[in-house]
Amino acid sequence: MPDNVIITETTLSHIDDIMIVERLSFTTPWSKNAFLHELKDNKFSKYISALVNGRVVGYAGMWQIFDEGHITNIAVHPEYRKNGIGSMLLEKLIEISLENGVEKLTLEVRRSNIAAKKLYFKYGFKAEGIRKCYYADNGEDAIIMWKYDLNKNSK
Repeated sequence: MPDNVIITETTLSHIDDIMIVERLSFTTPWSKNAFLHELKDNKFSKYISALVNGRVVGYAGMWQIFDEGHITNIAVHPEYRKNGIGSMLLEKLIEISLENGVEKLTLEVRRSNIAAKKLYFKYGFKAEGIRKCYYADNGEDAIIMWKYDLNKNSK
């Protein structure tokens, strides 16, 4: 893992770098306007960024609705993957969740995304269901995962 990774609250100044990571990470990337809405208008959203030398190399977001958190996205620039940055981002989301009274977290992940599923299992998420044909680009199913004990970071 790069020594100089800083995890910080996402600001509007991070948007252009986030869009680069987003486009390199997803076949159906969110639009810049979607991220602007998340940061400026969505009172339920919380976003963090991983910075290396002031540049966003990863980000993660979630929505908090009462005592539940929904992880909306975690992405790391391909050049920085397999360096623990995804773990750092997920750990920070869990920390933020605990600080804000979240008792359980959920997310959807592509059935084919082995690396992401491995990360989530490592942190105690369990596969609880399937959303059939969830992803519009290819009709792939999403695995619905939940983590109920946020005080326990691994299985």
